[in-house]
Amino acid sequence: MKLFNSIFLWLIIGFVSVFASCKDKKVVEEIVETFEIIQINTSEGDMYVYLYPGTPLHRANFVKLAKEGFYDSTEFHRIVTNFVIQGGDPNSKDADRSNDGSGGPGYTVPAEIDKSKYKHDYGALAAARLGNTTNPQMASSGSQFYIVTDKNGEHGLDGQYTVFGELVKGWDVAKNIEGKPKNGKDLPNTRIPMTVTVHQYTQEILDAKGISIPK
Repeated sequence: MKLFNSIFLWLIIGFVSVFASCKDKKVVEEIVETFEIIQINTSEGDMYVYLYPGTPLHRANFVKLAKEGFYDSTEFHRIVTNFVIQGGDPNSKDADRSNDGSGGPGYTVPAEIDKSKYKHDYGALAAARLGNTTNPQMASSGSQFYIVTDKNGEHGLDGQYTVFGELVKGWDVAKNIEGKPKNGKDLPNTRIPMTVTVHQYTQEILDAKGISIPK
């Protein structure tokens, strides 16, 4: 009987230890919660972007391409004053600048347009696409994107293109890129390459960087 009681006692102690360990692990996981932030590095400085969970296809595609290095050395090939800056075309990596804006990864992304939630506010990140005549489903380019640089927003575009994220830091960088000298076709005279990186930031790091996650 004493042996049985001893075994039973050790089983209880073991169960409590495992339970406590699991509980502690859960607390640790809650403490180190992270947030996915995209960093777009350029010669003009860094922009930081938050991708919306409500546009999962675009979010997953952008993160996938970024992690693969697809965007690295692509350029902001289109800059329109008080409108947008546009980039993400793999054609912009080559020496022929006349084909910039016509390339992609070879596929499109189904539209995830919800103008009731995601609008073309200042700093909005949205997917470029072909026009309605050849693209009635308004499917997005597989890689090309633009950032709204009009401080009043561009709400005439709401419901026409998929907005899937927004700047959370670096609006001044976007405006600096927008203001670069350009030719008559909105192509900047000087190349503006980018490097895109995916980060997992804790709240502490976000606070240190002055980044606020949209509610």
